[in-house]
Amino acid sequence: MPAAPGTGSGCLGSPARAPSGSPAGVQGAPRRLGISKPSWIVRTESNVRRERPKRPDPPCTICKGTGRIDCRNCFGRGRTNHAELVMLPKGEWPHWCRICGGSGLDYCFRCHGTGEYREPMGFHFTVKSK
Repeated sequence: MPAAPGTGSGCLGSPARAPSGSPAGVQGAPRRLGISKPSWIVRTESNVRRERPKRPDPPCTICKGTGRIDCRNCFGRGRTNHAELVMLPKGEWPHWCRICGGSGLDYCFRCHGTGEYREPMGFHFTVKSK
């Protein structure tokens, strides 16, 4: 039986050869998968008017109708260490206030965060004149 061209004696066939510029056993550059990553589309509405919250009439005398005041623990800074300083000293990390959670704001004690005017709560003792 005549041997097929390119086959030696005792060989079943020549092994597949890689291109001359690539290492042995590699058939070329690996193919990338055609799966794209999901992209999130964010749409903004430009002509939508936002309603501003109306301040109550008459507003609270303490918070001016906002319902929030500076925190009583950190004095509105949001941190408890060096609350008197605007910036912390170099190398110092903030200790966040546990009352306000670091926001520096707390609910108004007079209106309880509603912003509406309320009369002072509590007892008023009158002095009896003789």
